[in-house]
Amino acid sequence: MFKSIKLFAVAGLVTLVAACTSHEEEFVVVDPEPISVEPVYTGKLK
Repeated sequence: MFKSIKLFAVAGLVTLVAACTSHEEEFVVVDPEPISVEPVYTGKLK
């Protein structure tokens, strides 16, 4: 019975290590374009 518990513990440890090491997150950050440009005061009335 002790051998089966040890086997399950080793299998769980191997699974945990494999799950943690093979997981890579890749993300791309893109700067958003401005939706509109704010009006600039020119000093003239339109």
